[in-house]
Amino acid sequence: MKKKKLDILYEDKDIIVVSKSVHLLTISTLKEKENTLYYQVSTYLKKQNKNNKVFIVHRLDKDTSGIVVFAKNIKAKNILQDNWANVKREYIALVRGNMPSKGIIKSYLKETTTNYVYSSKTGKEAITEYEKIRNNKLYSLLKINIKTGRKHQIRVQLNDLGYPIVGDRIYNKKDKEKRLCLHAYYIAFNHPITNKLIEITTPPPDFVNLVK
Repeated sequence: MKKKKLDILYEDKDIIVVSKSVHLLTISTLKEKENTLYYQVSTYLKKQNKNNKVFIVHRLDKDTSGIVVFAKNIKAKNILQDNWANVKREYIALVRGNMPSKGIIKSYLKETTTNYVYSSKTGKEAITEYEKIRNNKLYSLLKINIKTGRKHQIRVQLNDLGYPIVGDRIYNKKDKEKRLCLHAYYIAFNHPITNKLIEITTPPPDFVNLVK
């Protein structure tokens, strides 16, 4: 399998921001060590200098595409993670059905030992803000701003409302689409060392074309 070229969105001596393709792990698992975004970034940096290091700041689900931030040193990593609640992250999602124009979803999420996430009366609070961009007879295209970073929170909450994300085979098993139509397209944060505001946007994913 031919490996895709690393899509670098921003880079300096402290951080590197890249775009993750769909179906790619952010970090390794017990079963997969090399076919990951982390491995790609590490390989890229070590080609420049074998002593270069890379540190995980956050991650995206394997089936979600979009922006991922890595740190090049432990100081940058710690500062970013300590201030992650202040980072603004926005997603584009394509859901089935005609959603209301905008809203805020609040729920509590729990996770099973098999990594399945579900809503409960107790658990970790998850807050998702959404706004409908446009819709047709089948789908709604949403802009989503997550206030909390819970695992699968967007997927679970939208499915609970009856508007599953197109391609979500975990929470809507009948779905036959080849990809999960969820993309992290925007991020804004203060640089961990210079404190300069960093804003990064990616081009819209292909699935937006399903809603003309």
